[in-house]
Amino acid sequence: MSLFKAASTVSLLTLASRVTGLVRELLMASVFGVSALTDAFNVAFRIPNLFRRVFGEGAFSQAFVPVLAATRTEQGDEGAKALIDHVATLLAWTLLLLCIAGVVGAPLMVWAMASGLEQTPHGYDAAVVMTRWMFPYIGFMSMVALAGGVLNTWRRFAVPAATPVLLNVTLILSIVWGAPLFARHGLEPIYAQCLGVMLGGMLQLALQLPAMLRLGLLPRIGASLGAVRAAWADPGTRRVARLMLPALLGVSVAQLSLLINTQIASHLACGSVSWIVYADRLMEFPTALLGVALGVVLMPQLAAARAAKDDERYSAMLDWGLRLVVLLSVPCVVALLVFSRPLVAVLFHHGAFTDFDVQQTTVALMGYGVGLLGLVAIKVLAPGFYARHDMRTPMRIAVCVLVLTQALNYFLVPLLQHAALTLSIGIGAMVNALWLLIGLIRRGSYRPLRGWGLFLMQVLAASALLAIFLVWMSIHFDWLGMRVDAWRRAALLAGVVAAGAVLYLGAAWAAGVKLRQMLRR
Repeated sequence: MSLFKAASTVSLLTLASRVTGLVRELLMASVFGVSALTDAFNVAFRIPNLFRRVFGEGAFSQAFVPVLAATRTEQGDEGAKALIDHVATLLAWTLLLLCIAGVVGAPLMVWAMASGLEQTPHGYDAAVVMTRWMFPYIGFMSMVALAGGVLNTWRRFAVPAATPVLLNVTLILSIVWGAPLFARHGLEPIYAQCLGVMLGGMLQLALQLPAMLRLGLLPRIGASLGAVRAAWADPGTRRVARLMLPALLGVSVAQLSLLINTQIASHLACGSVSWIVYADRLMEFPTALLGVALGVVLMPQLAAARAAKDDERYSAMLDWGLRLVVLLSVPCVVALLVFSRPLVAVLFHHGAFTDFDVQQTTVALMGYGVGLLGLVAIKVLAPGFYARHDMRTPMRIAVCVLVLTQALNYFLVPLLQHAALTLSIGIGAMVNALWLLIGLIRRGSYRPLRGWGLFLMQVLAASALLAIFLVWMSIHFDWLGMRVDAWRRAALLAGVVAAGAVLYLGAAWAAGVKLRQMLRR
């Protein structure tokens, strides 16, 4: 399977996940609006997600996938299976202890993330209760991350990319069916979302297991102390643990930045947390469809090339990934900066979501747009270090970027309020990506191929034409006023997006970008 075909498979399935996620957010905004309870839910859901990104999809995957790919290259499938069994044993016991600690320590975690919720009646207490309901979600999702890492290493990309759809489906059902049921029994309807989260986690893990069973890779989890000791004695397991420590620090820095920003937002105007969350959902479309898809596909391939000491292939894959990032991310940056208001209006301006909410979400989304290119590029550049078992360099860069981000918050929040929080993340992402790029070039790991200067000029010329088109479309129509005719507004947006894509790709092709050659990689 070619790199582009594999990335396209992941991207299309990720699109399905993001579309169902968007439907979920549309229903959430329409049914629950923006209130202290929605802020409480978003905080409570972010807590297990924070730990999931640190222990599951974050540090664990960054350490496990390169070691697994290298082990398979050096020792074959039998050696890789032994590593999977040992890692799964240690991970399962660690998660069990972590889930118990999370349920007990929920009040402290809510206070650490969003003590400002205490300003509203029941906001803090609701967040604590919902955190306790949802925290075990991290256990299911971390095991899903292990299964996904295994399947991606064996180039079975479809199942791991499709599983997030299940979470969104269960959350949609919890809004449509669960919320009215809770209301009839005198409970807050938003609590139904907690059950949807837990059911989604269980279903995602259940979907992965048959795929691993067909490959003969279903892990055997030891239930005795002796099994834990044997797992820890495996040199491969210890290598994963050694790599996890700096990766854990690096990922924790990113999540610490999110925690600090949520804490700051909770002390701003009521609804600030939710406005940022809705902007984040829109920003996830390009970052997931481009960055996550490329990162998932490139990580095991880069690790295998490194284990085989094929430096030329290693560098060529990075070059291809970065060119694809620039080609597809730059027009998305343009759209987020000049066309944010129509996007937010069409997607969220329904039911309890007001004109004011549209405006506040729009400015938050524009802040993310400033750094979108960096956010996507990091997903390609960081695996360049992880594949070489270098977790320390990205970690050190992340620490410096955290300091920069919070310094920007100190100066910008008094002026821009919640929009400053997304803008600082965007600026920090650009600095992070540039720093990673320079590091790979200086150490000789990445040698840019010829033609980058001309390629950048071609992309910028096509993006300028797209910007003119989107600005005109943004001011020519009354996107807020068309709220009464939601279907017409949605159809108009779909037409603008389709026309913009054709215009941009056509202009890039006319400028000389060899699209077919890039897609054949």
